[in-house]
Amino acid sequence: MDAFFASVEQLDAPELRGKPVVVGGSPDGRGVVAAASYEARKYGIRSAMPARRAVKLCPHLIFVKSRFERYKEISAQIREIFYSFTDLVEPLSLDEAYLDITENKRGIASARQLARLIKEEIKAKTGLTASAGVAVNKFVAKIASDLNKPDGLAVITPEKMIPFLEQLPVGKFHGVGKATEAKMHGLHLFTGADLKKLSEPELLRHFGKVGHFYYNIVRGIDDRPVKPNRIRKSVGAENTFSEDLQTLPEMKARLSVIAAKLAERMQRAGAMGKTITLKVRYEDFESVTRSRTLDHLTDREDELFQVALSLLDQTRAGIRPVRLLGISVSNLNLQDEEDHVPGTGSMQRPGIQLELFEQGTADD
Repeated sequence: MDAFFASVEQLDAPELRGKPVVVGGSPDGRGVVAAASYEARKYGIRSAMPARRAVKLCPHLIFVKSRFERYKEISAQIREIFYSFTDLVEPLSLDEAYLDITENKRGIASARQLARLIKEEIKAKTGLTASAGVAVNKFVAKIASDLNKPDGLAVITPEKMIPFLEQLPVGKFHGVGKATEAKMHGLHLFTGADLKKLSEPELLRHFGKVGHFYYNIVRGIDDRPVKPNRIRKSVGAENTFSEDLQTLPEMKARLSVIAAKLAERMQRAGAMGKTITLKVRYEDFESVTRSRTLDHLTDREDELFQVALSLLDQTRAGIRPVRLLGISVSNLNLQDEEDHVPGTGSMQRPGIQLELFEQGTADD
């Protein structure tokens, strides 16, 4: 979905339409942005940005409190539409899902036509726009879905996939954050084609075990099936810093942002958990974790942050420089597990149905 939380707020409050709106944070600059409307994004405002910085970028920014029950209500309507096309739906969050449409209930032979119809039905039922990406695997479909937002549709046909990946900036590849992107640029790796020039051993030497992942995805290799009955075991957020953090105050400030981002992810996924784990990676790449299990479920930003702070005291952070901080929550209770999910008994047939992809351009 396009700027989902903010779009729902603009849908329900017409006076907000066409104006820069953020969900989360507060006008006094406390907290972080959970979601930003496209009008706000024009000012450089993004999710997980500290609200204080967002206000500086756009002084007339409108802050709206999050209403997750309302977002879940709209999300359920959208999932009903998905299930009317296929039982093979893997929800990632309230506003994102993978669909396997190889064999769809409507008997539509064109992937482009089917994606367009899904978008039209979402618009008619909810009043919201959605962007879709269609490809032969999850990785490429995810990238395609981000190409033409808002209200976009991009189809990467099998014969266009490799050229598409070769021209793609490395920062667009899944799993490449800002720190890794900077490292790749330092190695003169700017596009998929550049990345493809390195052998798998070279990628492993430069990037560790994730090098195997990079080797495959730049070649369009992603065999992960759509899992309609996938059970999420944990939710996490972490940040690798371009420069090592040296002092506890700056580490605590970064942890605050990570906790806010994690809380937003959990609320999107309808997840609450009991076990909070802090991950610290020192300057020499040694990693340590510390965990605490609560006697109650939580998805609260302040509680995640306070527990993470207490766990940080159990490490050598501040004595040793830190290059990565992360917080994750496990021992989850997914709030929507009680909801009926149709079709989880369906079998997925292997392979792809190339007839779904008509010949032609890669996007609309």
